[in-house]
Amino acid sequence: QVQLVESGGGLVQTGDSLRLSCAASGGIFSNYCMGWFRQAPGKEREFVAAIDSRGDSTSYADSVKGRFTISTDNAKNMVFLQMNSLKPEDTAVYYCAARFAPLVFTPPTRDYDYWGQGTQVTVSS
Repeated sequence: QVQLVESGGGLVQTGDSLRLSCAASGGIFSNYCMGWFRQAPGKEREFVAAIDSRGDSTSYADSVKGRFTISTDNAKNMVFLQMNSLKPEDTAVYYCAARFAPLVFTPPTRDYDYWGQGTQVTVSS
């Protein structure tokens, strides 16, 4: 059973940056693709970014491409989401997720197996 704990959320202003962290435990980290999703009030949860188990390949939602960067530190079982040029529409609860997929070359954007509890990101205008 994989456990995921997010941190780093907060209240920022438009244009600011924020870095989310997710600590993983309970599994062999290098066997998992890692992803970030978000859910705004009244909306469905949506894909934000993902990275493959080796940290070589990434995927991004069009809405964050060029502003957000996902990365991993396999030695520390951590995944990060660097968010730059934040906009009010980025306001949401951000969730870290893991999917057992040691051999994929393109990180998946759905069907993740494990989820964190979420961290709130609020961007004021």
